[in-house]
Amino acid sequence: MKLLVTGGAGFIGSNFARYILANHPDDSVVNLDALTYAGNLENLADVQDNPRYTFIHGDITSHRDISKAFREHPIDVIVNFAAESHVDRSLHMGPRAFIQTNILGTQLLLDAARKHKIQRFLQVSTDEVYGSLGPAGAFTEETPLQPNNPYAATKAGADCMVRAATHSHGLDCVITRCSNNFGPYQFPEKLIPLMISTALEDKPLPVYGDGLHVRDWIYVADHCAGIDAALRKGKSGEVYNLGGNYDVPNIQIVKGILKILSKPESLITFVKDRPGHDRRYAMNSSKAQHELGWKPAHHFEDALKTTVEWYVGHPAWWQRIRSGEYREAYEKLYGWRNEQCR
Repeated sequence: MKLLVTGGAGFIGSNFARYILANHPDDSVVNLDALTYAGNLENLADVQDNPRYTFIHGDITSHRDISKAFREHPIDVIVNFAAESHVDRSLHMGPRAFIQTNILGTQLLLDAARKHKIQRFLQVSTDEVYGSLGPAGAFTEETPLQPNNPYAATKAGADCMVRAATHSHGLDCVITRCSNNFGPYQFPEKLIPLMISTALEDKPLPVYGDGLHVRDWIYVADHCAGIDAALRKGKSGEVYNLGGNYDVPNIQIVKGILKILSKPESLITFVKDRPGHDRRYAMNSSKAQHELGWKPAHHFEDALKTTVEWYVGHPAWWQRIRSGEYREAYEKLYGWRNEQCR
């Protein structure tokens, strides 16, 4: 099977491409990525010479780039990771790029999937489309979509277009919605790599609000296995939640990272909360477990230690990323909050 993996140079996409090449020797991967700020070909340096791997520099918002991929390769399935994905960027830099990539880009891929009669389209989505939970319970696939920030709203919009493609045109589509990912190669604007890299530099760790916002964490390798299971075993038109069964307050995650690094908790700096910050996420993944035979294989504490050790062992990777455009974005997103520290 030949997979078109869009956004394959990003964090989850690159891990997924590597997962497919390692676990399915008869499959090949075509990676279509625009290489925006979060896309990094270093993420796939170890497979760049693999004859079953091909990279195409292209944008899912470009009909020409998508057509090139299909013209040059007999694509069987599409797995769409390509997205603008950081909530803070959607809040403070404007939603236009998110609308363009997450909604329009997804629709262009769906159009190509229909035209070329691909076997399956898998949309990689997020638990954030469900909005915020109360103090108890967990999101199920029947939970109404109630996004509370521009990023989540555009991902919900993309999910709706995928659903419409199935019901209106009979396209074989599956949607997966995951909880917060962590692991190697994650761009250091996300919580866990941000805290690791900042702590390694002995700088203040910015924690939103009271630090008690709860997220469900899943190791990226488990997420990739879940996507693969949904791709091969999922039913057309269905949604599958993929969670790590580890929902804890952010401050607990930060303190755990500091403990692994033997750094003092005095590095924690509470900053003003971001607008519309969802209080709690938790995922019920029982449908995926029952229908796909999937469940997380990694314990959080072990996976977090492995992740921390990866960043400790790859300083050149994250130090390059923390310069230039990322540094400017970091200051814009967090600098004004640091002035209002409590």
